[in-house]
Amino acid sequence: MNKMMHRYFFCLVVLIGFQCLRAQGVYNIDGKREIFVDQHLIASMDGVRLAAKDPVDEGEVFAFDRPWEGAFSGYATVLQDQGLLRMYYRGLPDAGRDGSSLEVTCYAESKDGVHWIKPDLDLFPIPDHPLNNIILTGEAPASHNFCPFIDTRPDAHSRQRYKALAGISSSGLLAFVSEDGIRWTKLMDAPVFKPEGWVLDSQNVPFWSEAESKYVLYYRSAVNGVRSIARATSSNFTHWETEGQMIYSDTRTTEPSHHLYTNQTQPYFRAPHIYLATAARFLPGRKVLTDEQAEAIQVHPKYFNDTSDSVLMSSRGGLEYDRTFLSALIRPGIGAKNWVSRSNYPALGLAQTGGASMSLFVNQDYGQPSAHMHRYGFRLDGLSCLSAGYEEGEWVSHPLQWNGDRLYFNFSTSAAGYIKVELEHADGVPIAGYTLHDATELIGNEIERVYRWAKGEVIELDRSQPIRLRVRMKDAELYALRFGD
Repeated sequence: MNKMMHRYFFCLVVLIGFQCLRAQGVYNIDGKREIFVDQHLIASMDGVRLAAKDPVDEGEVFAFDRPWEGAFSGYATVLQDQGLLRMYYRGLPDAGRDGSSLEVTCYAESKDGVHWIKPDLDLFPIPDHPLNNIILTGEAPASHNFCPFIDTRPDAHSRQRYKALAGISSSGLLAFVSEDGIRWTKLMDAPVFKPEGWVLDSQNVPFWSEAESKYVLYYRSAVNGVRSIARATSSNFTHWETEGQMIYSDTRTTEPSHHLYTNQTQPYFRAPHIYLATAARFLPGRKVLTDEQAEAIQVHPKYFNDTSDSVLMSSRGGLEYDRTFLSALIRPGIGAKNWVSRSNYPALGLAQTGGASMSLFVNQDYGQPSAHMHRYGFRLDGLSCLSAGYEEGEWVSHPLQWNGDRLYFNFSTSAAGYIKVELEHADGVPIAGYTLHDATELIGNEIERVYRWAKGEVIELDRSQPIRLRVRMKDAELYALRFGD
């Protein structure tokens, strides 16, 4: 009886300890960079808010001006690959059915994201153009929505370093592989994934997830007639299993608040455990242009009865998108050309295009002779931030399991602003030597700077014990943080 009681109380203590840990919401930040696109780290905010950042319009980067490209080019993907940006996109001069033999897959490349070339390749000669930038044709319907990625799986075969999925509902998704990103072959004749229903007729996005140690696919689906997103996973890229429909934090259901035409979900390249989705938001029947305006810009008659822009979502795996930011990420620009159907669709892939900047490429002037790829600039880590105005505000983190003896910030302040940091025990008790009284004012504008207390920058604490951050900010923005050595 005593042994049974001892075992009972031991189990009870373990259970209570586990429940207390869950109640504290301890998050293992380890040495990972955290960007502020959600409230995952944040236990409370007072005078501080999560804010989306406006992009810098960097202008047109190239036109879809080749005879095999044209007004209906789209579904672009940008891969950042060892100092080179590779862009893949559908070429289609005339409107037609999805997956027709008229569609081709085109390729362009750049070293800086500003200046692009369309290489003269001899892979698929066509009349009058023996050299062109076509890298896939004759594989209908694959060129409708060919979506490649670089396979970063540790044991991925070098001859299959580049992988892609492509196809529509009637064909299912077909798998392609490449050694150089230019010459592609079909991995197998049968589709690797063929779900039922209104699915796949958009860009379907696969990648290897370092965080989840498996291949992940976000694909077009529909709920109650609303274009939405579903998720599937695979251990080997050739056999995929549906996990289910994504849930959206603003509706708390699998039906999004607006049609999501593309999902463009990707691991953020500086924090791959966080998936960023720069999705295309589509509003069918929301007509902005008059017939006269449409005729003046020479848009196809079927493509000015709707409008579209893009939004930012995020996920940390599983079946939920965080919709902290409901406003547009990229608004349609000035002028009638920007207010047509299926324009303003972001390419898949954020790319670092400077020491402190990154770019998002956007398909614009769809269905028009002026169709082109546009570039928008953001600060590195800076699609959004924690922002405080001139009156001092404060945010407090959940208890964090951390690793590293320094704390680094990506931040900016005004000349009068600052950021101050207190380290606390998990229960909120300030830690001697790291209190707000000991904190120095972090002032400036840097992508990464180590924080200092009066005693110095090194954190001399037991790393096995969770800590909380209490951060006071004035006229400042915080984009990212990480612990590190």
